[in-house]
Amino acid sequence: MSATKAHSYRFRGGVARVAAWHGRPDVASIALRGTDSPSPRTLRRLLDRLRDDGYREVVTNALAPGASLPFVDTGFAVRGRLHMLIHDLEDLPLPSRTTRRATRADRDAVLAVDAAAFDDFWQFDAIALREATRATPRTHARVAPGQGELAGYGLFGRAATTGYVQRLAVSPQAQGGGFGRALLGDGLLWLRGHGAVRAYVNTQEHNARALELYERAGFTQLPVGLCVLGREL
Repeated sequence: MSATKAHSYRFRGGVARVAAWHGRPDVASIALRGTDSPSPRTLRRLLDRLRDDGYREVVTNALAPGASLPFVDTGFAVRGRLHMLIHDLEDLPLPSRTTRRATRADRDAVLAVDAAAFDDFWQFDAIALREATRATPRTHARVAPGQGELAGYGLFGRAATTGYVQRLAVSPQAQGGGFGRALLGDGLLWLRGHGAVRAYVNTQEHNARALELYERAGFTQLPVGLCVLGREL
């Protein structure tokens, strides 16, 4: 399987998108799309195919508790936990800085910001960024210019009346300068203006700075979070 492409495995009620995780040809990343999770039997068949493709380990995207059950039944364990938050899109934060539309020419700079903002496990590579962009029918990408380089970027998606903060990253040297608030405010305004009535975001369990940003912007933490699972093959 190519390390530069994602492949789809269809099952009843959904699709599993599989790609090399962080460009590693021995680690697969599985991202579920659709209304249902694969059954344990379907999942075991998928794992067999991944072994045949040369993968030796696999990690999932962020899963809700119900969606994670067949994975746990098939030997997966928790690799990371995330808070899940919701916004009603009524009172929105006022942008504190100027943002602009992201372009193809920004891709390398966007990935550099992402690598600086997140540790190795949570970073996006080019494949992960592309998959996040394609995860919803409508997407809105913005960047925050800094002094000579990008200070941050935001990726927002909408499916029907539900919005998602797909990614929000600010380089460490620019944090505290209002760039995250500006990107978030821009994205939430776009979601509301395009028919969304609620928006969701997740953030790592120990990312106190991001959690504070979202709560100050009007997000409310849900009682149940998400988890990333993984196992060896």
